[in-house]
Amino acid sequence: MEINILMPLLNKQRRAILVLEDKNVFEGFAFAGEGETLGEVVFNTGMTGYQEVITDPSYKGQIVAMTYPLMGNYGINNEDMESAGIHLEGFIVREYQPHPSNWRMTKSLKSFLEESGKIGMEGIDTRALTRRLRLAGSMKGIISTVSFNVDELWEKVKAYPGLVGRDLVREVSCQKPYLWSSGAPRADKIPAKKSAKNPRVVVIDCGVKYNILRLLEKNGCEVVVLPAATSVKDVLSYNPDGVLLSNGPGDPAALPYIVATVREILGKKPVFGICLGHQIIGQAIGGYTKKLKFGHHGINQPVKDLETGRVEITSQNHGFVVVPESVEGKAKKTFTNLNDATSEGIKFGTAMSVQYHPEAAPGPRDTEYLFGEFVAMINKHKREAL
Repeated sequence: MEINILMPLLNKQRRAILVLEDKNVFEGFAFAGEGETLGEVVFNTGMTGYQEVITDPSYKGQIVAMTYPLMGNYGINNEDMESAGIHLEGFIVREYQPHPSNWRMTKSLKSFLEESGKIGMEGIDTRALTRRLRLAGSMKGIISTVSFNVDELWEKVKAYPGLVGRDLVREVSCQKPYLWSSGAPRADKIPAKKSAKNPRVVVIDCGVKYNILRLLEKNGCEVVVLPAATSVKDVLSYNPDGVLLSNGPGDPAALPYIVATVREILGKKPVFGICLGHQIIGQAIGGYTKKLKFGHHGINQPVKDLETGRVEITSQNHGFVVVPESVEGKAKKTFTNLNDATSEGIKFGTAMSVQYHPEAAPGPRDTEYLFGEFVAMINKHKREAL
């Protein structure tokens, strides 16, 4: 079946088509890039923060559709990067703003996407797409600007492996250790002797967002970032005072090598897990994870602190969760999602983890205090060890 787009090509835009796993078709235009791209199609409910979204390594393997209709109006700047580049597979918006204006802007969203060879698609009914994903769940899809044969594109979608069972962490993790200092990665040699004043935190990089590193430094930590496949022996060789397990993409059940490492670290050092890091800790204590219907992607997720009763608005980006029953009796449940009652955090001994993003980039700052709690846990552990 061939799709013929009848609407005029505004401003000589390149036509584009999105074909979903259920063979639903959405027609539009490419405001950036060309070719074909496959991924799991998800929606993000944030009104702002598209730069942080497209540079978040957790979106590796996914095509992201924004529910807010206008994107690109403030361009791209150097300060809001959440990694060194773009990791998502494609970007869908209702309307792209081709004339951005912001005093920090260095380039347009279009040029930024094209520098990384990514396709940006506009002109489709993103409300209809979001409704479809909410009802049917996240599904595989393809964006194409070169072929409009739906049957052929659908065959490619069916052959795409999806996210379940795939280790995408290896594709986004750093390749060698580095020091994070003064708000940026440093090529300096990591000193064998840590600072006497500041606690050293080793970050196991499963796809870490820069704002996690910024906030660790802001809270007085010396930050060392290691590849996700680093062995227990090598992690401990840096003599950390604490270990942070970062966010990241893909299926947490496909990461047994990281789970095994964390299992040996627990009890030896204070550990803080964020998003994928939370799921890894859950597995390390004998729990298991499951895939959500359409995931949590946005900056307006209400979470209840079960210790204080306080409700906090959080930034989230995950398609899998720890099954609460699988860790019952092994860890204390600390937070719950008020939309669907999924687990949002656990705590035990010298370990704490949350499913949401306390670094909130983009998003509210309600839960930023957790970095201070982690540092307090580290300091208490150091005092007790004397």
